[in-house]
Amino acid sequence: MNSKVIALDLGGTRIKIGIVDGGTLVAESVIEARSGSGLVQRLPAIEAEISSLLSRAGVNVEALGGIGISMPGIVDSAEMRLLSVNEKYSDAVGFDFPGWARKKWNLPIVIENDARSALIGEWQYGAGKGYDNVVMVTLGTGIGGAAVVEGKVLRGKHFQAGILPGHFTVDFHGATCNCGNIGCVEAEASSWRLPDLAARHPLFESSPLSKSSRIDYGEVFSLAGKGDRLSKELVDRSIEVWSACVVNLIHAYDPEIVIIGGGIMRNESRILPAISSYVDKHAWTPWGKVKIVPAEQKDFAALLGVSYLLSQNPLTR
Repeated sequence: MNSKVIALDLGGTRIKIGIVDGGTLVAESVIEARSGSGLVQRLPAIEAEISSLLSRAGVNVEALGGIGISMPGIVDSAEMRLLSVNEKYSDAVGFDFPGWARKKWNLPIVIENDARSALIGEWQYGAGKGYDNVVMVTLGTGIGGAAVVEGKVLRGKHFQAGILPGHFTVDFHGATCNCGNIGCVEAEASSWRLPDLAARHPLFESSPLSKSSRIDYGEVFSLAGKGDRLSKELVDRSIEVWSACVVNLIHAYDPEIVIIGGGIMRNESRILPAISSYVDKHAWTPWGKVKIVPAEQKDFAALLGVSYLLSQNPLTR
C-alpha cells in the first residue's frame, strides 16, 4: 500500500488528525470533539480539516493508503464498526465507516478501540518496542487499557478483552459506576468522577478546591504539592486505586512491561514511582519484577497504532 495514511483519534474532548508515513507523524491537527453531540454532526468539520491538512502537507488523496480511526468504546475491528460506547459519539454505533471512507475518499479503513490503538503505537514505535508481552493503562477521563500477549494483540470473542481495566472492581462496597458495576477503578479514581469525590469529602469546604472553577487532576496534584490535605488524600487514594488496577492486569496477562499513559500522567514524577513500589510489593511475580514505564508517544500513540494496523490489513496492501 501507499505508505502515507490519514489517522484519526476521536477523543472525548479533542479529535486528533494526522498524516502518518511508516510510523512517523509528518503532520497533525487538533479540533474540538463535541463528542456529547455525536459523531455525524462533526463529520463535515473532520472532512474539512483532513482536506486542509493534506493541502498544507502537499499530499494528494491518491498518495494515501487508507484511513485509520481510533475511538472509544467496543469496536468490531473485523467488520469495522462500533458496537457500544458510553456517553460519547453515541450515534456512531452502527455507522457505516467503510462506506463513508469509500464515498468521501475511495480509501479503505481500519477502526480500533482507542486504548488498544495507543498500545499498538507504543508496542511498535514507543516504550513497548521489542517486547512480546505488553500491557498498557491510560489514565484520563476514564481508565483504558489493552494487552499484547505472545506477540498478538488481545481482542477476544466480543472485542472487549483487555480494554476494560477501568471497570475492574477494586471496592465491592464502593460507588456505582456509569457502566453499572460497583466499585470500578473509574468510579473510585478517574477524571470524570473526581469532582464528585472531592465534593463529598468532609474536608471539601475548608479546601481551596471548593473555590476552584474546574476540579481536575492537574489542580488536585498542584494543591497537594502545596500542602492541601484534601488534595493530598485524593492523590494518595487515586494512586492506590490505579496501582491495584495494574496489579490486576499483571495477574491477568503476565506482561514483561506495563506502560502507563494518558493525560493524568503529566504528573508522572509523583505517580510512576508510587505505582512501581506498590506493584513490587503486591504483584505475585516469582520470576522477577515487571517493568513499569511511562508512555513515550504521549499524545499521538493512537494515531501511530491505527497507521500500523493499516499496514497489516490485507485490504490495504
